Amino acid sequence: MAARKSHKSASCPVARPLDAIGDWWALLIVRDAFDGLSRFGEFHKNLGLAKNILSDRLRNLVSHNILKMVPDEDSPYHRYVLTEKGRALFPLLVALRQWGEDYCFTAGEEHVRLVDRRDGLPVTPVEVRAQDGRVLMPDETVVVRQASATPTT
Repeated sequence: MAARKSHKSASCPVARPLDAIGDWWALLIVRDAFDGLSRFGEFHKNLGLAKNILSDRLRNLVSHNILKMVPDEDSPYHRYVLTEKGRALFPLLVALRQWGEDYCFTAGEEHVRLVDRRDGLPVTPVEVRAQDGRVLMPDETVVVRQASATPTT
């Protein structure tokens, strides 16, 4: 199998995070962490992937400061909890989930749905908005190179 290319020096903010979360297992681990799972065994049981792969993905998420290991008061082991950086992935996962609800299920097919814990209503669809509050579509945006803080010579 070919080695994966690292994007750690890419100037694209879509490419660079892929070193941390570009693997589907990584996103599923983060999803499960949002759902309250925190122990290796819980992730293993829920995801059903090989222990060595799970261990590798957890190690990668910890090294990218998305998860952190904390002592487990109830056992000699530790738990994995989301860091602030990891919790900041919530809108990304909600957008992915909503896209999946809209495009990856047939009409009437049963699936899980994200709802507001307080009132049980579905979460409003994620939208991209301009500074003035307008909803933006792809043809209303453009990618520009941000000037670096220090001039290059």
